[in-house]
Amino acid sequence: MSVEDTSARGTSAPEPTVITLGCRLNAWESEVMRDHARAADAGRGAPPSVIVNTCAVTAEAERQARQTIRRARREHPEARLIVTGCAAQIDPARYAAMPEVDRVLGNAEKLRPESFLDVDGPRVQVDDIMGVRETAAHLIQGFAERTRAFVQVQQGCDHRCTFCIIPFGRGNSRSVPLGDVVAQVRALVAGGTAEVVLCGVDLTSYGGDLPGAPSLGQMARRLLRLVPDLKRLRLSSIDVIELDEDLLRLLAEEPRLMPHLHLSLQSGDDMILKRMKRRHGRAEAVALCDRVRRLRPDVVFGADLIAGFPTETPEMFANTAALIADCDLTYLHVFPYSARPGTPAARMPQVPVAERKARAKTLRGLGAAALSRFLAAQVGTRTQVLIEKPGQGRCERFAPVTLDFGATGDIVSARIAKAGQDRLHGVRAA
Repeated sequence: MSVEDTSARGTSAPEPTVITLGCRLNAWESEVMRDHARAADAGRGAPPSVIVNTCAVTAEAERQARQTIRRARREHPEARLIVTGCAAQIDPARYAAMPEVDRVLGNAEKLRPESFLDVDGPRVQVDDIMGVRETAAHLIQGFAERTRAFVQVQQGCDHRCTFCIIPFGRGNSRSVPLGDVVAQVRALVAGGTAEVVLCGVDLTSYGGDLPGAPSLGQMARRLLRLVPDLKRLRLSSIDVIELDEDLLRLLAEEPRLMPHLHLSLQSGDDMILKRMKRRHGRAEAVALCDRVRRLRPDVVFGADLIAGFPTETPEMFANTAALIADCDLTYLHVFPYSARPGTPAARMPQVPVAERKARAKTLRGLGAAALSRFLAAQVGTRTQVLIEKPGQGRCERFAPVTLDFGATGDIVSARIAKAGQDRLHGVRAA
């Protein structure tokens, strides 16, 4: 996710500037922090705070975080600048050493209102994230975007993929009870939200730590039943090995669950998947996509793929490239492998950086071609578009659509008149 400055909300209270880097979970947490900081700033009578919510998924993400912090200080010289998020959790000393930074908060501390009220407290407040056992509920009234909202239902991860540093930023897996999820979604829907995206670090592990161990599919079904006015429900990134039978049935039966799944695949080669310590194989990924497509023929898939993982040969990379067609993937998030100190993969034989970048470029090219084919195939079809802002929205299958009718927040029926390079163009359906 690119940097998003969601500072304007139209309120008389001091409005903090929140700059979000990284995942959808960060986007939700930024809204929690916005509410806490707004209340704290109003009590202080001081200039509004600036909060940079960082990501640590790659070395490039951390470079962008530092660049963003420096720019934020230049643009807001008088503000209290707070840095938080995964990069700050994993390496707080690095960010505390930056002269632009007034305070560093960990991922647990950033969700506590007292962290923003206590201006005379420690400059660095980052505790051991592995000691956190629960995910507290935080009721937020809405998102700056208004039409779509991210709702945290799960936090942390119990798995230890050899390339991933995120569990050390997020802690172990923990789930939000259904009652809290329902209360949050009801509040958002009452405020005008038409679409909710359930998000988490390891979303499909939802419920394992709750009484009765409800599955993600069971929770989603009950949520849709208990909030009948919710028009659309989406899921953030999911693990192919953990899709439960209830979720698969829900995809087949529930039109409000959108036909778009983003899969955490990472590679299409079995040896690389084993060295990544992933829990699925290539055949399982292909079989899952085939099964879901039989259950929900209009489904479209996105995926995360890593190029140039340590020990990856040209033949292994070719297996990943072929997976795009074998799984009929449409929306790709491609990352050249980034060595993270402290992870097992960083100690493996490395693929040269130039080769990683070249392989990533190849995957992105294949992804762009797949997206172009998908968009072209939509011409002449009818679709329902959620208007996110004037002239722009998204259809059920997640493709961006431009149109010249409909008000923000409406879901309108459109006929796709033409396809561009990365979006569709719709007209009012007759």
